[in-house]
Amino acid sequence: MCGVTEFQAALGIVIDTLEQMRAGGSRSPCASRTVITALSAAPATAPEAEFAPPAESAIGIPSKAERLAPIRARVLVCPRCPHLAASRTQTVFGTGNPDADLMFIGEAPGADEDAQGEPFVGRAGQLLTKIIETMGFARDEVYIANVLKCRPDMPPGVSGNRPPTLDEMQTCLPYLAEQIDVVQPKVLVALGATAVEGLLGTRGTMRDLRGRWHSHHETPLMITYHPSYLLRNQSPAEKRKVWEDMLLVLERLERPVSEKQRKYFL
Repeated sequence: MCGVTEFQAALGIVIDTLEQMRAGGSRSPCASRTVITALSAAPATAPEAEFAPPAESAIGIPSKAERLAPIRARVLVCPRCPHLAASRTQTVFGTGNPDADLMFIGEAPGADEDAQGEPFVGRAGQLLTKIIETMGFARDEVYIANVLKCRPDMPPGVSGNRPPTLDEMQTCLPYLAEQIDVVQPKVLVALGATAVEGLLGTRGTMRDLRGRWHSHHETPLMITYHPSYLLRNQSPAEKRKVWEDMLLVLERLERPVSEKQRKYFL
């Protein structure tokens, strides 16, 4: 905020300029004698709140939640993959804080997510929530989405989930790109090799990909195991790898890390 001297000087320039424009008969802009008199009588200082930046809604700029709403509406009725549109219960857009610094990206909804319309609500989602909370966040403080917005269809009578195909991901990726562009997180976390393939267009082993920084359109990207992998592989060493990846994320976000967090095992 400007000091009193700077404020008085700036106000004086405005008044002098308006006086000259009025005297010269300028009509763009028009300054009446009443306006000039009011400016001249304005106090040299003003309450701090008067200098605060106006809220987005006050100046007509839509919030991030408002910008996400039309994208969600298009996803809701998306027909781009006819086989998925025919088999899904509903689309699964994303959840969390649109202003989040941290965004997690999975591969596709499973049966639980298809039923509830929210990503990561099954057993893998419960583990992800535990990871998020151990990092010091509430689940609703981060943003969570998938590459694919529909559950990949399964043959009749077959249970379980299948990974999305590359064609399915490429068809759906523009929606995710829009989400990332609106949220503008400081850090992205890709959960599993399929999500990595969708984001980066490359395949690789998690052993080679995780634990180091990548970039997705200039946004720092950390790659780690999908929570479902940890449900299948209960090895403490594998769980520790995921936690080490999250410690790197916390450091990148400049979040405080306690000694208890550093020694933690999932």
